[in-house]
Amino acid sequence: MNTVQPGSFLTLHYRLAGPDGADVVNTFADKPATLSLGTGQLAPAIEARLIGLPEGAHEAFDLPAGAAFGPRNPEMLQRVKLSLLHELGDPEAEYAVSDVVQFPTPDGHGSYAGVVREVGTGWLLFDFNHPLAGQTVRFEVKLLGVL
Repeated sequence: MNTVQPGSFLTLHYRLAGPDGADVVNTFADKPATLSLGTGQLAPAIEARLIGLPEGAHEAFDLPAGAAFGPRNPEMLQRVKLSLLHELGDPEAEYAVSDVVQFPTPDGHGSYAGVVREVGTGWLLFDFNHPLAGQTVRFEVKLLGVL
C-alpha cells in the first residue's frame, strides 16, 4: 500500500474549517482534488501531517493558532485612499466593512484580495492577512490515491 511521501501526487477529499467549525473548503460533496505535495497547494504544516499516511486513510486533525496560515501580521493592515480606488477601479463603487476587494499584482498577471476593516473619510482600511491567519484550523482528509 502506498503512503504519502514528500513529492507524492495525491487524489483526495478534504475539508478545511476555521475555529467556528464553518467550512472554508470542502470537496467531500463534489469531485476530489488532485495535488502534488511540496508545490505550495497546501500549507506546509498541513502537508507535514499527511506524510506517512497510507492510501485510504481518513483522518482529521487540528492545527494550533497560526500553524497553518501563519500569525496575523499588523503590517498587512493598510489604508488606501478612496480616490485611488476610484481612479484604478470603478469610480462609482461604494465599499462597506467586510467587503472583499481584488487588487492586481504589480506585474498585472495576478490578483490578491483585501478585506475592508474600516471605512474612514476618504480612506479604507484593508486587511491583507489570510482570513485564517492566527487562527486554529481543522483539516479532514480522505486519501483516495497516492502516487
